[in-house]
Amino acid sequence: MKYFETKKARIEIIPMIDIMFFLLVFFIMVTLRMIPADGISSRLPTSSTSTALPPPQVTIVVDRQAQIHLGGLVLSEQQLTQVLKNKPDPAHLQVILAGDRRTSLQMLMKVMDACRAAGVTRIGLAAQQGAGS
Repeated sequence: MKYFETKKARIEIIPMIDIMFFLLVFFIMVTLRMIPADGISSRLPTSSTSTALPPPQVTIVVDRQAQIHLGGLVLSEQQLTQVLKNKPDPAHLQVILAGDRRTSLQMLMKVMDACRAAGVTRIGLAAQQGAGS
């Protein structure tokens, strides 16, 4: 009478291994997203891969003579920081930084640092659609 025989219970381990690997990958991916990447992503003034950004709330222009222009005014780095601090909610302020082709990268970094000193975290660099030369 095989009908009344009791079968020994088995625990299938392969599905449990699959779940453990899935959880391992999930936690690795979450941990990697939590590690901040240092540095600033930037584009050259002309780029073949430039994309349209949402309309900025503030546009800062840096000319060939390394002068900072904001709304028709020529400002120093300290004045720029003060103007951006006076804006409502600078942490959510979108700033586009437009530099001349011959503007030094160091000057653009100084302007970015002035923006960050004011609490601005959303900074984009303006790029003109072109061949990237």
